[in-house]
Amino acid sequence: MSDPAPASTPPVRRGSAAPGTSSGIQLGSIAGFRISLDYSWFILFFLILVSFTAIFRANAPDLERLEYLLMGSVGTVLFFASLLAHELSHSFVARWKGVEVEGITLFIFGGMAKTSREASSPGDEFLIAVVGPIASLVLAAGFYGIALSAGPLGLGVTVVAEYLAIVNLALALFNLLPGFPLDGGRLLRATLWRTTGSFRKATRLASLGGRLLGWAIIGLGVFSLIAGGGVVGGLWFIFIGWFLGQAAKMSYQQVLLQELMSPLTAQEAMTPEPETVSPDLPLEELVHDYFLRRQYNAFPVTQDGVVIGLVTLGQVKKLPKAKWKDRRVVDIMTPLEETAIVPPDTPMMSVLQRMRETDAGRVLVAREWELLGIISATDITRWMDRVSLLEGSEGNGK
Repeated sequence: MSDPAPASTPPVRRGSAAPGTSSGIQLGSIAGFRISLDYSWFILFFLILVSFTAIFRANAPDLERLEYLLMGSVGTVLFFASLLAHELSHSFVARWKGVEVEGITLFIFGGMAKTSREASSPGDEFLIAVVGPIASLVLAAGFYGIALSAGPLGLGVTVVAEYLAIVNLALALFNLLPGFPLDGGRLLRATLWRTTGSFRKATRLASLGGRLLGWAIIGLGVFSLIAGGGVVGGLWFIFIGWFLGQAAKMSYQQVLLQELMSPLTAQEAMTPEPETVSPDLPLEELVHDYFLRRQYNAFPVTQDGVVIGLVTLGQVKKLPKAKWKDRRVVDIMTPLEETAIVPPDTPMMSVLQRMRETDAGRVLVAREWELLGIISATDITRWMDRVSLLEGSEGNGK
């Protein structure tokens, strides 16, 4: 789940599995939910701070410059607290319904609560989705109540509270638009899922709505640029529309990928009998005889037929070329205890989870340390190609 956010225009909401949000700065946890900041968040923070400060200056023109900066800072912090509260509401209901939440990340498009799987029923999907807009509406009412009673606290408090009430209301309303993976799109999917009995069909139709909505937002951004209504706002709408369209497409592809791979085990999806290297192989030979003559960017390391680690091209690149002749594979490889390794009967959905957790992006398949195969991003890409073909078949009604 994710939350597109505003720059100089009224905030917009919610995407899905956002690209590029897998790493960042860990802030800690709330109620067991890990909270982190993607590095792109700092761009958004600056944009929101500048935007809020300008808006507050326009609505309260007689205050001091330092007061505007304070109002902008407080408003920005409370805005992100609102996004976090929205995602926490999803997370608490998801946990209640047995869906594990791996963490919440704030990034350039707002926030994303990452779950380990989809809801198991239309009713659960509906509850997990609807609680987000409800949380935003409650926050809007709370900030509006503060604005009404903040007279003795000064004009600054009133202006900040009023705008945060408007922002949270806008987040709730936009979020209810029927385009997946917005909350409204998830509500639509839950309804279609209940009606048709098909999770795939419901996701396809809801994601189509998300892509259409994305194009509409891009069109709004282009119109804003042409009409001269604001360059920053127009560009932001274009970015949001693109993000929403891509998230909708990826979400449906993930459903198809899960359908394809759920019945499979690691042994069925792996590349069997991968080429291996010795731990005593000099890096210079590894580069010239393997990386430059093979199509692979990583090789399992074995000794006497037993897998002991993994060496990647990225590890070699970290060393100056002058040191290649003096170093061996064992000096730079990822040792076995730090390598993602699974038994051959491991379900592929569990394998994909392990791949997301490892920097190498590869999983070794072994039985009692006997190497059987490897699963890499290339293998997953081949499955994604099949997903694309199936998606085309769905679109043609086949």
